[in-house]
Amino acid sequence: MAATKNPKRQTRWKPRLVDKANVAAVRTGRTVTMTGWGNYPVVRGRELRSENLEAITRSAVLTRGLARAYGDASLPPPGDHIVAASPLADRLLSFDSNTGIVRVEAGFPLMRLNRISLPRGWFTPVTPGTHFVTVGGMVASDIHGKNHHVAGCFGEHVRSLKMRVADGAIIECADGQHDLFRATLGGMGLTGHILEVEFQMQRVPTPWIWEESERIDCFESVLERLETAGRDWPFTVCWSDFLVTGQNAGRAILNKGRWAEPGEAPAGQPKWRSAPTFPVHLPNWALQTWMMRIGNWLNYTYHGKAPREHITHPETFFYPLDVIREWNRIYGKRGFTQHQAVLPAPHTHRRHEQYLRLLHDNRAKVFLSVVKDCGNEGKGMISFPKRGVTYALDIPIDQDTQRVIDRLNDFVVAEGGRIYLAKDAFTREEHFRAMEPRLDAWNDVRRQWDTEQRLKSSLSVRLLGDRA
Repeated sequence: MAATKNPKRQTRWKPRLVDKANVAAVRTGRTVTMTGWGNYPVVRGRELRSENLEAITRSAVLTRGLARAYGDASLPPPGDHIVAASPLADRLLSFDSNTGIVRVEAGFPLMRLNRISLPRGWFTPVTPGTHFVTVGGMVASDIHGKNHHVAGCFGEHVRSLKMRVADGAIIECADGQHDLFRATLGGMGLTGHILEVEFQMQRVPTPWIWEESERIDCFESVLERLETAGRDWPFTVCWSDFLVTGQNAGRAILNKGRWAEPGEAPAGQPKWRSAPTFPVHLPNWALQTWMMRIGNWLNYTYHGKAPREHITHPETFFYPLDVIREWNRIYGKRGFTQHQAVLPAPHTHRRHEQYLRLLHDNRAKVFLSVVKDCGNEGKGMISFPKRGVTYALDIPIDQDTQRVIDRLNDFVVAEGGRIYLAKDAFTREEHFRAMEPRLDAWNDVRRQWDTEQRLKSSLSVRLLGDRA
């Protein structure tokens, strides 16, 4: 095998024995305040950090990566619980530049993978909207992206997992061996600690993206154009304005992309950029609905009526929000939640017009909304996507948030949809059970591997009835 390794990282972390600092960390841990990307909820727990992930997962109830789950999926339940933090376990173990098969430790960040693989003609087969995630987190959330309608979830491309299960055993887990593999894809870290991941990369002709975009003036045309674009383009996504009302309600900008061919792309490699960090949490009152209305209008107007086409940087295309680090601070310490739901196919206007009307009737403060097509359901036993349309709505938290989420979930249940656990903080247990008929089968597998319920999280207490 023609393997490409990262000598600096390999040298830095050898030997893999637990040193004295690691032993102290495993024995004690640090009591820290933890939150997800939405800054809600806030919990306290003991965190262990070490490059030796095998050592620190022995006593942990959960493994936590870069904390990009928006809600409570990566947070420990109430009480003095230990969480294993994976970012120091970040080695590239092997990379076959001929086949594109990669094996990494669970804490390996997607950003570094992109910078290593793109110059060699490879890219992750599926990417979320941020590259500040770990590969272990990508498995636990079974992430999806702009190409779900053609490539499915990340789990479709995972070959094997190295895991520590609840009884302490370390196993190599592959599809077809037992149900644990598929239960772990999208299982939110509740089936075992992910230690290493092996997966298949995608060969790309160049490291650049050919992008086309168009402005759509009303919601009635958005879904038609999105569905049509998905037949010809591997990457599609809509930014949509759900704050405006009247005949322009739901107006959108549709972005379509594909990997540029050699004759279209610049000769050199794209230069990866350093992003400034938003320095502080704004006051809770600083970001108002009227400001977002103006911002949405400017974004819509600036595009213009004519379609656009150009070569663009992959970082700009896939990760537009990563242009500013810690951008979540603009919502203030009150935080925000993202309600991401998929409404199943077919793309009937009645269902989606009712959804938009529900948002307006409940005065939902949707500060950012992204609409994507989803393809077929994947391997993960409770993975989020199914064939249909997914809406990702950023909503600032206030006294009305729970009521709005309840109304949205009533609709999602009635229409046969479901929500994305990696984004959720407010869904009630009864709603989740009603929208997830696969839950009993997944729970059976979870209990087989964790008879004493050692692995848990704030999310599992809230939605699955786990004891704290």
